[in-house]
Amino acid sequence: MKNVLVTGADGFIGSHLTEMLLSEGYNVKAFVMYNSFNSRGWIDTFSEDKQAKIETFAGDIRDPNGVREAVKGVDTVFHLAALIGIPYSYHSPDSYIDTNIKGTLNVLQASRDYNVGRIIVTSTSEVYGTAQYVPIDEKHPYQGQSPYSASKIGADKIAESFFRSFNAPVVIARPFNTYGPRQSARAVIPTIITQLLTGKKEIKLGSLHPTRDLNYVEDTCRGFVALAKSDKVIGKEINIGTGKEISIGALTDLLIELTGSRVKIISDDHRVRPEKSEVERLLCDNTLITDLTGWEPDISLEEGLLRTTEWFRNENNIAHYKSDIYNV
Repeated sequence: MKNVLVTGADGFIGSHLTEMLLSEGYNVKAFVMYNSFNSRGWIDTFSEDKQAKIETFAGDIRDPNGVREAVKGVDTVFHLAALIGIPYSYHSPDSYIDTNIKGTLNVLQASRDYNVGRIIVTSTSEVYGTAQYVPIDEKHPYQGQSPYSASKIGADKIAESFFRSFNAPVVIARPFNTYGPRQSARAVIPTIITQLLTGKKEIKLGSLHPTRDLNYVEDTCRGFVALAKSDKVIGKEINIGTGKEISIGALTDLLIELTGSRVKIISDDHRVRPEKSEVERLLCDNTLITDLTGWEPDISLEEGLLRTTEWFRNENNIAHYKSDIYNV
């Protein structure tokens, strides 16, 4: 059994990854954001027996001393802690530099000092910006189309430098648009579903024409685990996606059909990104991860959306969301 650290374990993907690692017999240390409520995010919704198996470390990824303490005694680090909201990055870019770049540096420094055997740094398809060609492979140029994406580019390059300079066992995992239960309302699918399920006659969205490659969270997490198990992936940037795309408009129509809703779609100017910042198209080339690990997506878009919608139908779950405001 390996000892693993998951930073950002209190969040969307991190909480699902924590559960998956527990199910595979790993000893999991969950790095969660320190707060005065002693909240462990989504981990607090786990069953008591799952919670009992998790070692929780409350800290701040921006604090190198806390990160060093968390990294002690682990074999693998899954680094997911990050600020992710794109609109919020427009007016608070400093916090993205501190959290996403310096936080990643803290993880890399501590992992190097303690000879961690594998460091999986979480990237994002947003580093590519609008596709210059499709499907997007790992050789696609970077484009910093938002402060968020720029901060993730910086974090990826810091991680690459530790591999090249110090032979650190780094893997850069690059998920495309992950969705599923527990996702933040700052993402488009929870935005649509929560408005539909709370009986809105009109739903407010931003641009409907951009396309995204949507990967169900269970498949994304299996991708992370596959990268942790393969020695062929060290030093590489690796996409995790389905190789299929759908426009936000078509996605909205599909969710309206799946929920049996009758609504009018309203374009809200406040939700539209600046023209040069909007990522118009994302479509993943997942050839590399498939060739190196055998990973392939299992869950179809329709099945994933059904599972996600059913989760949101639970009153205890949807109570976490504010569908009547624009969640920046």
